[in-house]
Amino acid sequence: MQPTVRSALLFAAGLPVALLPAVVDARLWTAWLAVFAASVVAVFVDALAGMPRRRMGLEIDLPETLYIGDRDPLPIHLIPHGRRRALTVELIVDLDPLLTPQPPVTTTLPPGGGVVEVTLEPRRRGTATVEAVWLRWTGPLGLWRRTLRHPVSASLAVVPDIRAVREAALRLVKSRDFIVGVRRRKFIGDGSSFDRLEEYRPGLDHKAMDYKASARHRKLIVRRFEAERNHQIILAFDTGRLMGEPLDGVPRIDRAINAGLLLAYLGLRAGDRVGLFAFDSAVRLFTEPTGGVGTLGVLQRRAAELAYADHETNYTLGLNHLVTRLRRRSLVVVLTDFVDPITAELMVENVVHLARRHVVVFVALRDPELDALLTARPSEMLDVHRAVAAHDLILDRETVLERLRRSGVFCIDAAPDAVSAAMINRYLEISRRELV
Repeated sequence: MQPTVRSALLFAAGLPVALLPAVVDARLWTAWLAVFAASVVAVFVDALAGMPRRRMGLEIDLPETLYIGDRDPLPIHLIPHGRRRALTVELIVDLDPLLTPQPPVTTTLPPGGGVVEVTLEPRRRGTATVEAVWLRWTGPLGLWRRTLRHPVSASLAVVPDIRAVREAALRLVKSRDFIVGVRRRKFIGDGSSFDRLEEYRPGLDHKAMDYKASARHRKLIVRRFEAERNHQIILAFDTGRLMGEPLDGVPRIDRAINAGLLLAYLGLRAGDRVGLFAFDSAVRLFTEPTGGVGTLGVLQRRAAELAYADHETNYTLGLNHLVTRLRRRSLVVVLTDFVDPITAELMVENVVHLARRHVVVFVALRDPELDALLTARPSEMLDVHRAVAAHDLILDRETVLERLRRSGVFCIDAAPDAVSAAMINRYLEISRRELV
C-alpha cells in the first residue's frame, strides 16, 4: 500500500493554512491543526475503506497452445470477495520476449467480480511464458493505492497456426472451384488412371471404344479413366537467416510454414502424399511423403520443431540432397526469399536443376512495404529516393523470377496475406493439367 498523488496534494493544500499563524495572527494555529487532523483522518478512513489485497481473488484460463501469426485471448477472472460496491482496477501482465507486450487494462468490476481479457500475440515459435499478473486499485477517496502481484510462471507452446489452416481449408472445400480441382475427376478416353468399363452412350468419344470388351459383351463398351492421384508433394522450407527476419511482425519462415500447412491439408484431402524438407547451411529435416488427413498433425509437430537459424542458406547442398532423396517425380514447393540477383545466382542454378526432374513451385514472400513505398505520394525528396530504391528492388526480384519461369519453374511472389491463395491456385492448376 502506498500514498497516491491525490494524497500528497491533500497535505500540500494545508501548507497555506500552516503559514497563517506567522503571517496573519498567531492564534490561527488551531486552524492549521484542524486542517492537518482532517487530512490525517481522511487518509486513515480511505485506508480502512479500501479493498484489502487478501480479498482480491484471481483465476486465469490459460490456453493450451498459442499459434504464430494469430492473437489469442487470456481471460482473467477477478473476484473482489465481500465487496458491495464497484471497484476500478488497473491490470497488466508480465510477458516474456516471445510475446508482444500489452498495454495496461483498466476496468470497473461489479460487486460480484468480472472477467478481463488480455491479448496474447506471439512473435516467434517456441515456449512462451506468462510471468505474473499485476493489479492496482485505490480506496474510495483515491488517497491510497494497493498493488497485488499474482505469480503465474506458466509456459505455453507457440506452434504454427493450424487453426487458420483448418478454417481456410473449410472455406475452400466449400468452393465450387476447389471441388472441381481436387475431387475424383473421371474422363472418357482421357486421363491416366483406368477406372472402369462403361456402356457406350451417344455423344461419347469413339476413341475410348474398347473393341475386345465390346465383342465379349456384344454391345459397345468404352473405357472410363480418372485423373491420377497419390502424387508426392514436398514442402521445402528455407530456414536460413533471411527467412528469420520479420514480415509484418511475424518471421518469414513462420508465414511460410502456415501457408505450406494449408497446402498440405488440401493436398492430403485430395488424396496426395505430403512430406517436409528444411535446410539452411545444412539439411535440418526430411520426412517421407505420407498420405491421409491424419498426417497433418505430424507435419505440424515437425514444422514446429524448425529452429530460427543465423546461417546463410546453402542451396547447392540443400536442393541436391533433396534430389537424391526423391525416388519419383514430385511436386516440390520451395518456400524461400532473396535480396538481389547477385546473391540469388546459386539459388536460381539449383532450383533450375531441381526442375529438370520434378515440378517446382518457387514461392517468395514479398514485403508489402516495398509496394507501399512505391505507391505512396511523396512529401519530400527523401520519399522520392525511397520510391526509386523500392522500384529497383522490385525490378531485381522480377528479373530473378523471370529467369526461373523461362526454365519451367512456377513462380509465386506474393504478400503474406495472398501467398496461400496463390499457392492453392497453382496446385489446382498443376493437378488439372496432370503435370506431376
